[in-house]
Amino acid sequence: MKTRDIVTAGLLTAFAIIIPLWFGGVLGIVIPPFSATIASHVPVMLAMAVNPVVALVVGVGSALGFLLKGMPIVIVARAAMHPVFAFAGAAMIKRGMSFTKALVFTLPIHAGLEALVVMPFGFDIYSALVVVGVGTLLHHSIDSVISFAVYRSLISAKIFANPGKAA
Repeated sequence: MKTRDIVTAGLLTAFAIIIPLWFGGVLGIVIPPFSATIASHVPVMLAMAVNPVVALVVGVGSALGFLLKGMPIVIVARAAMHPVFAFAGAAMIKRGMSFTKALVFTLPIHAGLEALVVMPFGFDIYSALVVVGVGTLLHHSIDSVISFAVYRSLISAKIFANPGKAA
């Protein structure tokens, strides 16, 4: 892995930890039994554009941020699904898929995993699939829009390499 990738992983991981710690109350949405911290997926989604290893590292950092915040274990378990969808998205991008398409294709992976991981915590089918699954679908969509805007800005600033195809 290149030094630039290691630094990028470190910076994005720092953001992935800081967002739930500092902004969880301000950017947090709670519709029991669902909760979301707007922008918490942005570092993970941006990491997908770097490479699969960076995506995994930042995804783990995201889960760590929710753990350090002292969130209930069910929320930490949901955040522990971030490395999985991030790795999948990074692999898609590595194979030539655009950033935008990777965000779209990882949406059902992300929502499905978060819906499944809450079931051992006593969530019924409705709460797991509809409330958490659809809630994650909406949350992923909002964070995808934010991520796309930041991604395009990073390309314009020549911080991220332009992949040479439509984002």
